[in-house]
Amino acid sequence: MKQLLALVLIISLYSCTDDVPKNIKLSGAVFGTSYNIQYYSADDVNYQKQFDSLFTVVNQSLSTYIPDSDISKLNRNEITKIDSHFENVFKASKIIYRQTEGVFDPTIGNVVNAWNFGSEKNKFLTDSSTINNLMKFVGFNRVGLVDHHIKKSEESYLEFNAIAKGYGIDVIANFLESKGIENYLVDIGGDLRTSGVNIESKKGWAVGIDDPNFEGEQSYSKVITLKNEGMATSGTYRKFKTDENGNRYAHIINTKTGYPTKTNILSVSVIAPNCMLADGYATAFQAMGIDKVTWFLNTHPELKVYFIYEDENKLLKTLSLNGFP
Repeated sequence: MKQLLALVLIISLYSCTDDVPKNIKLSGAVFGTSYNIQYYSADDVNYQKQFDSLFTVVNQSLSTYIPDSDISKLNRNEITKIDSHFENVFKASKIIYRQTEGVFDPTIGNVVNAWNFGSEKNKFLTDSSTINNLMKFVGFNRVGLVDHHIKKSEESYLEFNAIAKGYGIDVIANFLESKGIENYLVDIGGDLRTSGVNIESKKGWAVGIDDPNFEGEQSYSKVITLKNEGMATSGTYRKFKTDENGNRYAHIINTKTGYPTKTNILSVSVIAPNCMLADGYATAFQAMGIDKVTWFLNTHPELKVYFIYEDENKLLKTLSLNGFP
C-alpha cells in the first residue's frame, strides 16, 4: 500500500511539472515595426495565420504606405466608400479632434509629408508658400462620414498613422477575446494592450517605458504593471529636426501653424481603456505640452499620463499625472 501511494505521488509530481501553463508567444513584422503577442490558450491554439490576416486587412484599409489601400485611393479621390476599420478609426479620431480642439487632426497629413515625416517623402517643397497653401485644406471638421462614405474636398488628405497602430493592436486584442482568451499581451512597436495576467508569473503584465536616447540604444525609464489597459508612447527623440542653433523640433506638426513643434518633451506615455485612444492622445499630448495636458486631464480621469522632458538646464525630468503608476 505504501509503495502504491509513493507511485501515485511520483506520477502526480510529474503531471504537475508537465502541466505548468505556458504562454503562446508569436512575433513578426507589421506596420513598419515588429509585433510580439503572448497569450494563454488552454487548448494551445496558434492564431498566427489569423493575426497576419487581420494585419493585412487593417493595412489595406488604413495604410498610406500602400498605394492601393483604401485611404490612398480616397486621398486620390478614386473612392468614397470605406470599411468598418476605417469607420472605427474615423469616429475615434473625431472624438479626439474635438476634445483636443483640433490639436489632433488627421487632415494634417500632406503637411507632414511636406516636412518629410510622412509616407510620401519629397512630395512637396518645404517652403513657407507651400506650407501656407497646404494649410488651407487642414481641418477635420470639414470632413464628414455619411452612410459609410467619406465626404471631403478633393484637396483634403487624410492620414491616421498617429492612431492606426493602436487600433491594429485593439483588433488583435478583440479577436483574442472573441476566442475566449482572457490573458494576453499584444505589443506592436512598444505600444500595447493587456488583459488578465501573465499566466507564467501569475502577475499582471510587466512592461517597460523606453528611456529617451538619441543614439538609438534601448534602456527603460521605468517598468510598470498593466492589467486590462492599453498604453502608447509618442517620442520626439526618434524623429526630429535640428536647426542651426541646436533646437530640436518634433515630428509632431502644429495643426494651427503647419510647422514642427518646438518642445522640451522627449516622450509622453498614455494609459487608456484601449490602445487606439492611448495612441491618439499620446500624439496630441506631445503637441499640447505639460500645462495644457494637466488641465485637460481634470475632466478625463480615464487617461493616465507620464512625461519625460528636459528642464531649462537640459536635465531629464519625469512627471506622472492622473495616477500613472
